[in-house]
Amino acid sequence: MNDFLLWAVALGPALLAEGLLARYEILAYGAGWRTPTTALPDGVPYARGAAPDLPPTAYLVYLDGIGKRRVRDSRDGGQLVKAVLAGAPELRVLGQVQPYSPLADPLADRPVWAWLRRRVGLLLFLHNVMQIFVAADHRYRPLYNRAVGTQIATQLQLAGYRPGSGIPVVLLSYSGGAQLATGAVDILYDLLRAPLLLIMFGGFHNGANDLTRAEHVHRLTSASDRVERVGSWIFPQRRTLFRRSGWNRAVRAGKVTVHRLDPATHVGPRSYISPTTRLPDGRSHLDRTADTVIALVRAHVGAGADAAKDATATDHP
Repeated sequence: MNDFLLWAVALGPALLAEGLLARYEILAYGAGWRTPTTALPDGVPYARGAAPDLPPTAYLVYLDGIGKRRVRDSRDGGQLVKAVLAGAPELRVLGQVQPYSPLADPLADRPVWAWLRRRVGLLLFLHNVMQIFVAADHRYRPLYNRAVGTQIATQLQLAGYRPGSGIPVVLLSYSGGAQLATGAVDILYDLLRAPLLLIMFGGFHNGANDLTRAEHVHRLTSASDRVERVGSWIFPQRRTLFRRSGWNRAVRAGKVTVHRLDPATHVGPRSYISPTTRLPDGRSHLDRTADTVIALVRAHVGAGADAAKDATATDHP
């Protein structure tokens, strides 16, 4: 009991402060007090993979979990991005989006947070956790969705994406990144008119965002992923009883396909992106996740190309 009280006393004020700071950032964005950042640090490209002068088969935007706090990839997310690039060099991949900052301001680069990171690293994770709940809050969700969706659209255009080009955009998200990916769908479609494919693994989201404009959603999950199960339990819109929620409408429309990645866990040495834990076929969990993502993207791109050919044949008999 004493240990519990100690944690409550220590974390209570921190959570309160984080909740206020998270709301301040979205309100600062909405009021126009600060302009979202678009430039990247020296040496950081706007995209990796296929060369800009050779149109890629698809653009893939990776939205990391709560460990994302700088422009450069987190350790685990970086391993996944590298694996996807190695297996699918025809893609252009963006990993710099800051899904937990409506102002696109990397948390680790802020002076106060840089000081705290060296002393109380847990606060960095609490900050991003609170941002997820702000993004899921019905009072702030439309504004947060617009902020993140606009940030993604801007980074895509800086990486060479041409609105209306018809090149698919893939939103690959992990954990809380799924909340921001599902929320970005409408604004991305409005700004880019892009075919949108969502792939989420260990997705932690509230199920309220409208997915009508997404062409398909692939949910990569595991029976051992307790964090994802908590998300589906605490957010009522994820339950089948709430038939009119964005998630359940997408499920009924056949837009959601579930892929099992058992026995992966959400985090730790047996996570979806663990490079060490091996499957019976000899692949690591990281290899399997990357292979699955690449296969889903290629299948989607191929289906789109076939549909375009059929449409052309119909128009010109």
